[in-house]
Amino acid sequence: MFPGQVIFLCFAVVTGVLGVMVALYEYRRKRFEPEPTEDRVFRCDGCAYVYTDDHDVDRSRCPECGLFNSPFVF
Repeated sequence: MFPGQVIFLCFAVVTGVLGVMVALYEYRRKRFEPEPTEDRVFRCDGCAYVYTDDHDVDRSRCPECGLFNSPFVF
């Protein structure tokens, strides 16, 4: 084998191993991270309690004090 072929073969093997490692990392990361939710986040103006409600709700009642609140914008 010529030196150029050996260098190319080593480069190809290292690149392939790194590609497999990245693919496994992404597979495991997607499996363990929480799925995104469409719920809205609310923060009560009265008691500062943070809670979620359905995505189609414009105003939600606080489960702690009963005050109606608008969605919290980050």
